[in-house]
Amino acid sequence: MADRLGALEEAGVLDAIDLQVARGLARLGAESREEVALAVALASRALRQGHVCIHAAELGGAKEAPPGFAWPEKDAWLRALEASPLVGGAGDVTPLVLDGDALYLRRYFRYEARLAENLRARAVSLDETVDGKLLRKGLDTLFPEGEDVALQRRAALVAVVGRFCIISGGPGTGKTTTVAKILALLVEQAKKAGKKKLHVVLLAPTGKAAARLHDAILAQVQSLRVSPEVRDMIPDVASTIHRALKPYPGSLTRFRHGRDLPLQADVVLVDEASMVDLALMTKLVDAVPPHARLILLGDRNQLASVEAGAILGDLCGTEREPAFSRPFVRYVANRVGDELPLRKDAPEARGIGDCVVQLRRNWRYLPASGIARLADAINDGDQAATRELLAAPPADLAWYPSIPKGELGDALEARVRDGYRAYLEESDGAACFKAFNRFRVLCAHRSGSWGVEQLNPLLEAALEKARLFKPAGGSYAKRPILVTQNDYQVNLFNGDVGIVLPAPSAGGAMHVWFFAPDGSSRVLAPSRLPPHETVLAMTVHKAQGSEFDEVAVVLPTAESQVLTRELLYTAVTRPRKRVVLFGDADVIVAAVGRPVERASRLRHRLWG
Repeated sequence: MADRLGALEEAGVLDAIDLQVARGLARLGAESREEVALAVALASRALRQGHVCIHAAELGGAKEAPPGFAWPEKDAWLRALEASPLVGGAGDVTPLVLDGDALYLRRYFRYEARLAENLRARAVSLDETVDGKLLRKGLDTLFPEGEDVALQRRAALVAVVGRFCIISGGPGTGKTTTVAKILALLVEQAKKAGKKKLHVVLLAPTGKAAARLHDAILAQVQSLRVSPEVRDMIPDVASTIHRALKPYPGSLTRFRHGRDLPLQADVVLVDEASMVDLALMTKLVDAVPPHARLILLGDRNQLASVEAGAILGDLCGTEREPAFSRPFVRYVANRVGDELPLRKDAPEARGIGDCVVQLRRNWRYLPASGIARLADAINDGDQAATRELLAAPPADLAWYPSIPKGELGDALEARVRDGYRAYLEESDGAACFKAFNRFRVLCAHRSGSWGVEQLNPLLEAALEKARLFKPAGGSYAKRPILVTQNDYQVNLFNGDVGIVLPAPSAGGAMHVWFFAPDGSSRVLAPSRLPPHETVLAMTVHKAQGSEFDEVAVVLPTAESQVLTRELLYTAVTRPRKRVVLFGDADVIVAAVGRPVERASRLRHRLWG
């Protein structure tokens, strides 16, 4: 067994951690069967790759292996697993679970089963105290006819009458606008019920995303057609999920808040929900009180979480527009007076389909814009349309087929100079930061061919060559930095961006400035920063949820399993005005045909 596992490690099929898990569990259960050890190692690998489980079909010979290596037969593999003391069912205490055709590490089986159970119960729970007439009046005021906001109105209606709602939509579809109106409607219901305060917890996966949520709601609330009393009761303070759940000292996975100590909340709203992994989402839902509403906001087509699971995609199901059930349509008609669409195939019983609304109207891009057309082609997996757009790009889309090896090339160098010139020539700190956030270079990889680690030094050299700044040491003027680890002591979080500038209070010495959406700033000595890196270029993962006027997307020169449909869609929808793609057409088209497929049974547990 050791030789065969070692051969897979040498071939790069397995990592050392996979072997350690397999060997450790084999020793724990006195398990000598090779099939079991191999299955455990593959289950460990699958988890590292973002899968929640590994399906039996993948235990056959489909996995890559070194020459001369033969995988066990699938039936023999399953027989060995069923007989192993390491493997059991849902109610056992074994380290692995074989559930149908799926093999899990038990912790992740429990996460998935618990999350599904909680959400199924929440999906059929209605708030019978809702005043239907008041809600109808509020909907008519905030979503007037003739403004093409029917889906936004539908999302608000679903969020108010039920205790669970998922609002999915791409950039510019009005998700935060809708959320601000939902909060106003809920405040009106609370006031009618005699409550002096509506306890709303606004959450996001990262500090950067939480700051954007705060800024977006604050901006939207000011324009709402509601009374000043209602407007004043709408909260805008947002937090990271981790901070709200209150981790125990020294732990990032154990929290004070959970089933036994739920959050003090009437509404829990989570933005950028596609970035939340299975473990964290399970713990968050555990902490939401039964009476409270849970509202998830995000884009089902964006990249899934870095850790295991593709939660938002699983929750939204396979259809772009799930069918409302017949009982829910009748309830809404009788209670509120709105007519929801009733399809011929509508379910006869309530379920999660009553909780999902997909926003489709894009208020940022015209339908004929290059960004909108490319995003649609990518989402549809339409490789031919993608290739046509690259061959004849509209004004807001540009494509360059290649970059010279080891150098930026004239086209990319020109885009970088033009994109970053405004911030580098700005003397005012706040204006400098604002100008920096108009442009960004995005990469598919962190390391390797045209990854962030390779590209950032080339970008620094190009800007130095243009005499726009002088890189020297770690704290040179105008160096942009990206925080890569949460630090609650200095109130900085993974994804926060700052710029090195002189600090008058420190005699002009270089410090790192961080600017909040309201224009306020914080200044920290470089020695006080948590781990960080230069951010002239950043990965698409790190840019998820961000917006820029223009992005330059630099893709690897060869096909990569990392370069998927979801990553490409996320990259091209970051800009408000223009996207410039650098990469081989065949590599881009291949990515369009490579959707992320993460193994789990969450979708099955929720949708059947």
